[in-house]
Amino acid sequence: MKFKNREEAGKILALRLKKYMGPNTIVLAIPRGGVPIGYLVAKTLNVPMDLVLSKKIGHPIHDEFAIGAVTLNNRVLDEAAKQISSEYIELETSRLRKKLRNKYTDYYGDKLPLKLQGKVVLIVDDGIATGNTILSTIKMLNEEKPQKIVVAIPVSSTSALIKLENSPLIDEVVCLLLPENFRAVGQFYEDFEQVSDEEVKQLLHKANLNLTAP
Repeated sequence: MKFKNREEAGKILALRLKKYMGPNTIVLAIPRGGVPIGYLVAKTLNVPMDLVLSKKIGHPIHDEFAIGAVTLNNRVLDEAAKQISSEYIELETSRLRKKLRNKYTDYYGDKLPLKLQGKVVLIVDDGIATGNTILSTIKMLNEEKPQKIVVAIPVSSTSALIKLENSPLIDEVVCLLLPENFRAVGQFYEDFEQVSDEEVKQLLHKANLNLTAP
């Protein structure tokens, strides 16, 4: 099975998440690929959408392997980071935070992110390969004391799904497709064009503009 595009995946995922419709729910989309899907979820549920602005700290030899993650305010490190020099980690943290500050200004302008305390948070992406980065991000989001954390994705590798379901910080994982032969997220979309920063900004604005009174 393949999704035609992110729009089709978002519409199907939104139907699976209708039980979370309510004034206490926030959609957090992971830029950039998760934003078109998060937008459709937020629109269907009539709830606000915000972005998860974080960056993984890659291993110095294998950059795709995450040893932690940073946001503008927090950082978490995995067990693997114990084998890495603190100098590398500090330099990477500083470099990634600079990128995040630039992204924040570009996406938000002078708007402040939504508060997560006491909220039901739906974290949406277009798919998950390893799960390492999103797990690190969730550790940081948990510090804001949301009422519930739900991860919602159209497709995931089996190994990543197991990690997510075993996390004590995640209340529910909603996954539409769990293929046996998983190589990459884009493998399960007929159209997997890159999402531009401009599209992210437009959808972020549109999602919250389109909110209607319950």
